[in-house]
Amino acid sequence: MSSNPVAETVASLLPRARAELAELVAFKSVADFDQYPRSESEGAARWVADALRAEGFTDVALLDTPDGTQSVYGHLPGPEGARTVLLYAHYDVQPPLDEAAWATPPFELTERDGRWYGRGAADCKGGIIMHLLALRALKADGGIPVAVKVIAEGSEEQGTGGLERYAEQHPELLAADAVVIGDTGNFRVGLPTVTSTLRGMTMLRVEVDTLEGNLHSGQFGGAAPDALAALIRVLDSLRAEDGSTTVDGLGADAAWDGLQYDEEQFRKDAKVLDGVELTGSGTVADRIWARPAVTVIGIDCPPVVGATPSVQAGARALVSLRVPPGVDAAEATKLLQAHLEAHTPWGARVRTTQIGQGQPFRADTTSPAYQAMADAMAVAYPGEELQYAGQGGSIPLCNTLAALYPQAEILLIGLSEPEAQIHAVNESVSPEELERLSVAEALFLRNYAAG
Repeated sequence: MSSNPVAETVASLLPRARAELAELVAFKSVADFDQYPRSESEGAARWVADALRAEGFTDVALLDTPDGTQSVYGHLPGPEGARTVLLYAHYDVQPPLDEAAWATPPFELTERDGRWYGRGAADCKGGIIMHLLALRALKADGGIPVAVKVIAEGSEEQGTGGLERYAEQHPELLAADAVVIGDTGNFRVGLPTVTSTLRGMTMLRVEVDTLEGNLHSGQFGGAAPDALAALIRVLDSLRAEDGSTTVDGLGADAAWDGLQYDEEQFRKDAKVLDGVELTGSGTVADRIWARPAVTVIGIDCPPVVGATPSVQAGARALVSLRVPPGVDAAEATKLLQAHLEAHTPWGARVRTTQIGQGQPFRADTTSPAYQAMADAMAVAYPGEELQYAGQGGSIPLCNTLAALYPQAEILLIGLSEPEAQIHAVNESVSPEELERLSVAEALFLRNYAAG
């Protein structure tokens, strides 16, 4: 990177950043306390709070949110009359899935082939480190020209809405002129990207029951209604022959008119096996940014090892539906529930339970903050022009902030580019991206203060 003082400071701080990220990754901060100890999340929250205090933040607090988790808040006053910028990230992570499939332990930050591997390295503990790097660089080069608020969420991956509810109950807490959500990512490594839309989400548990108890498949199979077979039927109804999502009453033909995603590049990024077709119709961008997408993310059924020849009396699954901008997530939830109930065969008893929900989001990319970010990215990524892309994932807090603070400008950046493989095994972060984005965020804060 050029001889920009901010860039030089960030580069000098990278070894410290790696050590801090290793400390943070070591916490098994999965906000599902049936799987992981609450103490792991609480330890990560305390780590973030201590880091903010060390940087001079005042009013640092662990906020007990209504979903039983903690978010970390801190405020750093700025010069008199300065604008306020809210920096967001989350310290909770997805479960590591099959730990044996990781090349190195998921909760031990490990360097390999120029990347740092570990659960949460990119999504989104790396985002917390990015914010700290940007602030440290500004402090070393004349000071921070804006007031800064930091909020680190503790249950973003669960979609349980604790921070959204807390913010609604304390509407002044997160008020800001601009918000930087550090939880998305560049379209590819080295291409500066601001995320302009997010799909929302809804998550339902569907349970099917047919019998009072399991039955011997030789004695009763063929006439006794199999709950697992019924569940498979209803789940299959959520997909068309080409794999497109088909929820009764939910539109699935919208088009994306921005940056396009080359199909071969997508196959490479998604690591699709040779000969396996992509699902859906339209462009890749249409499918992942502009249209709904259903995924069965969990299913309870007997494992193959130890299975008995039985007709199953009950079965259940967890279904996620990504909701594109322009669609109300609450309405999509009702349509999904109605679809599951209508397509359950053989009169089987079915019930659905909503587990989580978040609205889609569309940013105003014409705002002055976006120009300030474009200018900052041009320095951090010489020769590259800022791109605007969608994001298939959900950050429910965005809509809460947009509703609470309609004048605030919301920007989404982050470290979750395709090679990061977030939510999968062997998640990693590019230290070069961490460096460049930290520089960009620091320069954005300076540009925004002067605007």
